[in-house]
Amino acid sequence: MSIRRLRGLPVPSLVLRKASAASVAVGFLLVVAVGGCGESEGVAEGATVTAYVEAPLCAGAKQELVRQGGRAGDLKVQAACLPSATSAEKLDLARLGANARQAIEDSTTVAYLEAPNPRASRFTHPILESANVAWISASSGQKAVARLLKLIESSGAGSLRESIRDELNE
Repeated sequence: MSIRRLRGLPVPSLVLRKASAASVAVGFLLVVAVGGCGESEGVAEGATVTAYVEAPLCAGAKQELVRQGGRAGDLKVQAACLPSATSAEKLDLARLGANARQAIEDSTTVAYLEAPNPRASRFTHPILESANVAWISASSGQKAVARLLKLIESSGAGSLRESIRDELNE
């Protein structure tokens, strides 16, 4: 049996071969597992999707969801209300960024509902674009949710995020 040194300590070559084989096996399993996750980009029937809603639109958005039964087709839709990013008419840029990042980090996110504000959009849109999250600018939460529900219902197969974004960009 030959002996090699690893960090100055003697290690039999048989141990190194077993460790190497185990590393290859774990790597293979990870590739198979990750590959399996990407087979279908669509949303499963009956799944719950989330719309992140800026504070000024939140009450109206929740009211509209209740009025519409909280569903779009066979999907359940929920609103996640975000903290306000304004105080005394000043924008809190850190809060704007944190709100947009919260939306893109959630795998159930289908849209970001915002009040029209070009100054705020300048900071949130690049973050949302990085994850293909569409935004809907509306003067009321009811209008934003009504539009989102129609977009979800008319979406095609594949990624719901991308379908909504494509519909909004047409």
